[in-house]
Amino acid sequence: MRIVVLEKASLGNDIDISFFDDFGETEYYDSTALEEVEQRVADADIIIASKIPFNASTLSGATHLKLICETATGYNNVDLAYCKARGIRVTNVADYCTSVVAQHTLAMTLYLMEKLPVYDAYVKNGEYGRGTVFTYFEPYFTELCGKTWGIIGLGNIGRKVAQMAQVFGCRVIYYSASGKNDSTDFERVDFDTLLAESDILSLHCPLTERTERIINAQALDKMKETAILINVARGPVVDGQALYDALVSGKIAAAGLDVLEKEPITADNPLGKIKDSTKLIITPHMAWASHEARERCAQEVYRNIKSFIAGEERNIVV
Repeated sequence: MRIVVLEKASLGNDIDISFFDDFGETEYYDSTALEEVEQRVADADIIIASKIPFNASTLSGATHLKLICETATGYNNVDLAYCKARGIRVTNVADYCTSVVAQHTLAMTLYLMEKLPVYDAYVKNGEYGRGTVFTYFEPYFTELCGKTWGIIGLGNIGRKVAQMAQVFGCRVIYYSASGKNDSTDFERVDFDTLLAESDILSLHCPLTERTERIINAQALDKMKETAILINVARGPVVDGQALYDALVSGKIAAAGLDVLEKEPITADNPLGKIKDSTKLIITPHMAWASHEARERCAQEVYRNIKSFIAGEERNIVV
């Protein structure tokens, strides 16, 4: 078997993935530009990648290709119809980063809610040392306990966040964008109720026709002025320009984003203009990327390949 790893850097240099050599000759590339894909996969039996588009344009010359392994849960980058027609199997990995994405969701929420940048700066710039009172609490902050935490996307991650929010004393409500989730573990509400009642609204849904820009100007207008929006799902779930306008005008209080409509962030992204970290925090699509989660991801891909070679179905998308 000939295996080609096209985006090794996306798993990090601290992760040893040499175990892929167990399956045969393996080529490792830290990253691969779109124009390099066709040549690099020409003789591949198995491709391991994450974000590169796989379609007729990039795969037409890969006549030996049998399997594409996504090092992620999402597979929007793969033309599934084309792969099915070619007899190319596609696998993904699931539930490898649930805990850390939920952890990051809480971290961004608490960072914004408690206005931690202000208090950190107050001490570090010497103002606290020059003060005469033992404490300082301007601007004021509030508690999670008693707040309503809204969720779009009650899958593994959304459910974990819901459980953590309950531990903090929150009422949890959720909206099913697909209309298929009828879990009674938490309170299901319609979209307008979710927007109107959520003090914190976190997004954990896949990117679909139903969810693309589900948080737009109209949705933001219906949210509380004190609300915090957290997006750890997919960038296009939120209309970036509409969010910028809402933050600048004070229609909502703050937002925490780990994903953007275009990544890395582009110079023309209006959200890049907001420098107030009590209003907006953007992290570089790393909520999933703890050392442990990346190790699990690579090991899951290894198991997917091992199962495929053995003729077993494991995490098969198509």
